[in-house]
Amino acid sequence: MLDRIVQGANILTLDEHRPTAHRMGILDGRIVGFDEQIEGCTATSIDDFAGATIVPGFIDAHCHTTWWGLGLSAVDLHDARGLDSLYELIANEARRLDAQPGESGAWVKGTGFNHKHHDGQYPDIRRLDELTGDRPLYLRHVSGHLSITNSATLRLAGVFEPDFENPSGGAVLRDTDGYPTGVIEESAQALIQNLLLPYSVPQIVQALDDATIRYAEQGITSFTEAGIGAGWIGHSPIEVQAYQQAHRDNRLHARAQLMPTLDVLRPLTAHAADMHETGHGLGIDLGIGAGFGNDWLSLGPIKVFMDGSLLGATAAVTEDYCGHPHNSGYLLDNPQAYRNRVTDAYRAGWPIALHAIGDAAIDLACEIIIDCQNRFGRNALPNRIEHFGISRPDQVALVAEAGIAVTPQAGFIGPLGDQFAQLVGADRVGWLYRGRSLVDAGVIVAGSSDLPVADNNVRRALQSSVDRKTENGLVLGGPDEGMTPEEALRSYTEWAAIATGTIDSRGTLERGKLADFVVLSGSPLASADISTLDVIATVVDGNFSFDSRTLPTTPIGAHS
Repeated sequence: MLDRIVQGANILTLDEHRPTAHRMGILDGRIVGFDEQIEGCTATSIDDFAGATIVPGFIDAHCHTTWWGLGLSAVDLHDARGLDSLYELIANEARRLDAQPGESGAWVKGTGFNHKHHDGQYPDIRRLDELTGDRPLYLRHVSGHLSITNSATLRLAGVFEPDFENPSGGAVLRDTDGYPTGVIEESAQALIQNLLLPYSVPQIVQALDDATIRYAEQGITSFTEAGIGAGWIGHSPIEVQAYQQAHRDNRLHARAQLMPTLDVLRPLTAHAADMHETGHGLGIDLGIGAGFGNDWLSLGPIKVFMDGSLLGATAAVTEDYCGHPHNSGYLLDNPQAYRNRVTDAYRAGWPIALHAIGDAAIDLACEIIIDCQNRFGRNALPNRIEHFGISRPDQVALVAEAGIAVTPQAGFIGPLGDQFAQLVGADRVGWLYRGRSLVDAGVIVAGSSDLPVADNNVRRALQSSVDRKTENGLVLGGPDEGMTPEEALRSYTEWAAIATGTIDSRGTLERGKLADFVVLSGSPLASADISTLDVIATVVDGNFSFDSRTLPTTPIGAHS
């Protein structure tokens, strides 16, 4: 007697020993067999998905779940076109708060702003001041690497104090008269966030519930949270507790791997024989490290921000951005500080995930990872370079040889690719968010969304991996950078599992692996446009986290 038998579908296992099947048996959250292996078995539940295609559950290897979940209650600026439209949204929110009793000090919050929708312009701080008055304002750019605020918030943050200085790795931008424009770059965003932090455990739990319900609707069964606990990406110093609470309360609807930020770690001293014969390193109390946890909730690599964003022209590149003379972005700290701190974490057993978008940052990331691997060997999980956004051909070969996993975002190509291409120019456009050249070189390519920078519609990302078309019809990097449909699918399943160190339990459908899978309306290997396929159901641990057959209406979309 099995718990569940799924039948009638074309099952794409991605297991070379049994690539397809039509029936699958599940017991205690694990796959027990296929077709003839379960002949004669009965089950508590039999699900017939005639005509559908089942694939392994999608793994989003780099996203920001709490950030996105919290933003679901903010004003959505994504669809605003022109600054007048944006100002109207802000004014409406301020009026709504004015009408609410007890909301006198409430913040006006917005998310999803992209200057491309406003002729490249940013809001005028004086106009924002008129609309919001003394209310704090926090508008997040779609890149996540800059924010927009008003004078009231800057006053609270101490920006107008005579002794104010920009923090290392960030800046409060100013106009020619020296007055702040309201745009805050990179690590300087902490000036605003520190006024909001820490979020409470119940707030984070609610955000996780809201976000991962929507993950399930997109077929996502596992994800890696790219930065918790500290720094401008963290939400609470006890953020893990919120994830544990969400899981206990059945409000975590996908498996989570959590990356602590480098700022979370503190100096540790142990036996002289430990930490590669030094007894010293950076870590978390009790020696807890990557891999600690279970199949639902575990710790991943240490997340390290090395440079900024491509959209904000703050990613560190070796050649200036087009239209931005004397601007090649910047590192968020000095190179030696990165070498010292990352090495101390690695020595203590932490694998590392280095955010490096520009090729100058990728140079430093490769240097640090290769040096650590040569000196101390490999740690529990693969070392990674997050984004790998503007990579030279020599860097592709280098990461392949070193066994470094990379997480480029194919989902960026459609909505953001035209902006990227304009910033780097024709000579470098082939280096952007590579696909086939990475696969051909033997690099581990993990699919990821970087939500909320782009949406987490995996089917759209798979199609972008194949055709690489931007909104304006440019084929980013040329047709030779397109993956095959099977390679695209593996990037969000098998290869993402390898990159996250979880391939023993997920990424393919095999006997003994977790019963995590997605039911699609058609085959992603045969569809003319993968993005048009529907998610019929998502199963995690053998149970439905999403089932469209029980819904009276269309499922919530990625931007809902």
